Amino acid sequence: MDFITISFENNSNIPLYIQLYNYFKKEIEVGNLKANSKLPSKRKLSKHLQISQNTIEAAYEQLIIEGYIISLPKKGYFVCELEEVFKGEEIIEEETIIKKNKNEYKYEFFSSRVDLGSFPHAIWKRINKEIISEENKGLLQIGHSQGDKNLRETISNYLRFSRGVKSTADNIVVGAGSEYLIQLLINLLGRNKFYGVEEPGYYKVRKILNINGIYPKGISLDNQGISIRELESLKVQVLHITPSHQFPSGIIMPINRRMQLLSWANKDDDRYIIEDDYDSEFRFEGRPIPALQSLDSNGRVIYLGTFSKCFSPSIRIAYMVLPDELIKIYRRDFSFLACTVSRITQQALFKFIKEGYFERHLNKMRNLYKKKREFLINLINKHFSNTEIIGTNSGLHLLLKVNNGMTERELIKKAEEKKIRILGLSNSYIDSNMETSTVFLGYASLSNEEMEEAVILLKKAWNL
Repeated sequence: MDFITISFENNSNIPLYIQLYNYFKKEIEVGNLKANSKLPSKRKLSKHLQISQNTIEAAYEQLIIEGYIISLPKKGYFVCELEEVFKGEEIIEEETIIKKNKNEYKYEFFSSRVDLGSFPHAIWKRINKEIISEENKGLLQIGHSQGDKNLRETISNYLRFSRGVKSTADNIVVGAGSEYLIQLLINLLGRNKFYGVEEPGYYKVRKILNINGIYPKGISLDNQGISIRELESLKVQVLHITPSHQFPSGIIMPINRRMQLLSWANKDDDRYIIEDDYDSEFRFEGRPIPALQSLDSNGRVIYLGTFSKCFSPSIRIAYMVLPDELIKIYRRDFSFLACTVSRITQQALFKFIKEGYFERHLNKMRNLYKKKREFLINLINKHFSNTEIIGTNSGLHLLLKVNNGMTERELIKKAEEKKIRILGLSNSYIDSNMETSTVFLGYASLSNEEMEEAVILLKKAWNL
């Protein structure tokens, strides 16, 4: 496909790149552009349409982000096989039917789970086999404390493109999961600091702080995220937040609130913000929002990311981007620590990303999870009454507020009687005894058929 015919609306308020993006998106969805079809190069299309290459690049990047096309190095842009999304769902159904009889629960709405049926088993197996060879026997030796440099360089490039994060390989530390890295940060920043967390927030962070003798201040949320007024009133030096998709509420922090947070951090050299970007890859409405760290010019933000949600929880690869002053302290005081991720796993992930498989997998999963999310929301709207869905435009879970007179504990108990396991929102508060009527619905690991069966059972259990 070398040429296309499109009539731009030059007097429209819609930017040209969005018009071009909408054109290709529609052509792919209706089947006019078949899977594996090659799109025109930016140079050829620019000359043909008489528009800048930057405009075309912006349109292509948005199509890549949403999983409609992929970019292959030195080859060009190609249409993705969208039908694979449905094949992936069929695979997971077969696997879960075998597994679910082994468990006490028939269905589990857990936000920490991923779709196992869509994992690229054959590719991952082949790459690991190639890595474990005589030529790579040096990988059996202990590597760099911060992780293998080629993987750190690859992560740095990925973050720069996808999240706008300012980093180099030298500022990145790789570790076995975000929990380990938070523990490392406590040692790095000090237990004598005053810590703050979102309220409600991610319970594991709170527990890690607690076992280190740290009892953080819970800071409430408003409709834009963490309350600046409340933060200013407390003696907090280190703040853990999830601005791109607040856990668990799903709030996306707007730019004005982000700038207010940075202003707070800049007032004292002892203040740091830990930006936990745990599942920013899965944003289903609008364009991706740059990371808070991308706005930081004074080294106040520590960026934390993981491959658990976008690839696999079990490979245990997370990373943090430390400001220059903190990486100096890390090298001085902690470089004796061995990296907690196997070098074989590090090199397998490096190769998986370098050869383009990660981008392809991520785009496929975005499409798959978006369809699953829409399916679950439609099920809730169809079968439930007196309920409210919270946080619907990103992430791999949503919250469901049930207004049927039952408490959270009663909702969980009634669900268990139907062999369905769910978690309540109260677990995300410092005071876990707080009564709510809101539960988590993590949908990533469930097939459409399983979600429908579970929703119908919950309707009966909760008398909706």
